[in-house]
Amino acid sequence: QVQLVESGGGLVQGGDSLRLSCAASGRTFSSYSVGWFRQAPGKGREFVALINWSDGNTHYADSVKDRFTISKDNAEKTVYLQMNSLKPEDTAVYYCALRYGPRISAQANAYNYWGQGTQVTVSS
Repeated sequence: QVQLVESGGGLVQGGDSLRLSCAASGRTFSSYSVGWFRQAPGKGREFVALINWSDGNTHYADSVKDRFTISKDNAEKTVYLQMNSLKPEDTAVYYCALRYGPRISAQANAYNYWGQGTQVTVSS
C-alpha cells in the first residue's frame, strides 16, 4: 500500500502564490509517476500536472502552464506543486495521486493511489 498526504492549501487572494506538498510513504515501485488533480464544486476531477519519478519529465494542463510548477524531492519522497499568479478559477480541492508503471497519464482513472485532498480557495 501507498499513503499520500497533501498539505499546503489555504485561502489566498488573486495573484498570490501557494505551494502544495504531497508526501508519499509505504510501498515503493521501480517506476511511477505522481500527478496533481483538482476538483471544484459541482465539477469533475481535472488534471493539473504530473511528474515522472524516474526521469523528472513534467506535463501540465494548458490552464496552469506557465503559472504552476511541479517538482520532486527524491530523498523526502515528496512532490510539490508551486502555484503562482493564482486566480479565483483555481479554487478547488487539490489531490495528488500515484500511478505505478512506466507510462504516464492525465486521466484520473489511470491512477492507483490518492491522497485525501487539500482545499485551495482564491478570492477575487
